[in-house]
Amino acid sequence: QMQLVESGGGLVQPGGSLRLSCAASGFPVNYYNIGWFRQVPGKEREGVSCISSSGTTTPNADSVKGRFTISRDNAKNTVYLQMNSLKPEDTAVYYCAPLNQGCHMLYSSTWSKTYLHWGQGTQVTVSS
Repeated sequence: QMQLVESGGGLVQPGGSLRLSCAASGFPVNYYNIGWFRQVPGKEREGVSCISSSGTTTPNADSVKGRFTISRDNAKNTVYLQMNSLKPEDTAVYYCAPLNQGCHMLYSSTWSKTYLHWGQGTQVTVSS
């Protein structure tokens, strides 16, 4: 059974850092393009970052560019999102998901709205 489980969220002060994990089970994570998304209540899910099956990365969303970095550990079958210089506006539930058609779909609202297998996500709260 294919499954992605997010973890690593928590409460952090502005300017702090967190590393989120997306652990895959049932399939090799390096066979898929894995994207990170986030959602604030009342707003649409936002594509944040993506790493392709070959290991290349897609430019991050402008709101997080220069602060967030996506990476992958094939041995641990896990994709990470390193978040630095966190801001209150980064507060959201963060999700990971496979982008079967490619990382170029990261910013496709149509794709994110039609994907039906979102996990529980992990809550990130940035507050002093």
